[in-house]
Amino acid sequence: MNRVLRKIASTLLAAAGALLLVSVFLDLVPGDPVDAILGEQAMEADREALRKALHLDRSVWVRTAYFVRDALGLDLRSSVPPFQDRVFDRIAQAFPRTALLALTSLAFALTIALPLGVAAALRPRTVVDMLASAFAVLGAALPRIWIGPLFILAFAIHLDWLPVSGFESARSLVLPTATLGLALAAFLARMIRASLLDTLGEDFVRTARAKGLHPTRVLFLHAFPSALLPVLTVVGLQLGALLGGAVVTEKVFDYPGMGSLLLQAIDRRDYNMVRACVLAFTFSYLLVNLLTDLAYQAVDPRTRERN
Repeated sequence: MNRVLRKIASTLLAAAGALLLVSVFLDLVPGDPVDAILGEQAMEADREALRKALHLDRSVWVRTAYFVRDALGLDLRSSVPPFQDRVFDRIAQAFPRTALLALTSLAFALTIALPLGVAAALRPRTVVDMLASAFAVLGAALPRIWIGPLFILAFAIHLDWLPVSGFESARSLVLPTATLGLALAAFLARMIRASLLDTLGEDFVRTARAKGLHPTRVLFLHAFPSALLPVLTVVGLQLGALLGGAVVTEKVFDYPGMGSLLLQAIDRRDYNMVRACVLAFTFSYLLVNLLTDLAYQAVDPRTRERN
């Protein structure tokens, strides 16, 4: 229980640090938000009224305090005219879409990485292992901002199999899922291969083989569960990273998730929305990290004994 409370306290502290950092960086962004909203030809009285409405006449710390007050009161609104958009309503619409994209991307990556990593570990220094290594290098080297348009050209425009952008049905998830999950699949395949190779050389695996157990039983009942323990930690961290790192992919496919919402808020100089999006990304990453840590303790008796 104490460990969980410490994790929760560290999560809140990290969220507070992220909020302060993004507030300071927003204050350092060149340009005047009033000019971006009203234009340079606006009357001085209108400019001053808007500056006061946005609290731009106050320090960055005071503006952050206003944000925290409105956020805790669940009455946080857009910081650009006409000030009608409720920030949390917009996030409540966008975040489930990003979460869905992250989960499908993780499932896509595991579907490829698990069989590929196991096959490479069982046949080291063979053609299978070399092909798996080539896939891992290629998947990690190709940037998403290049893979996404390539998939659009091939499967949406040339073959006309899938929609180009938007979120109208499950088919709209296919291309962004493949784009986001390909690099993760390459990374996880190498991770699974290395972990399983190490586990297959452990004494308890050799003991299981010496007892005459079937090789499949040795692999899936003894070696594989132990090899997945370090992979579990990486998967949890990568899921958190997917939640916060889908910005480029969502932009390429015009996917209406948190990434698109954040970029739109930056473009409009909607500082309240930017702060709220960063906090949502921070909390999601830290929450997944906390759940991963608890899951690791649940499946690894050695961790429970130490705690």
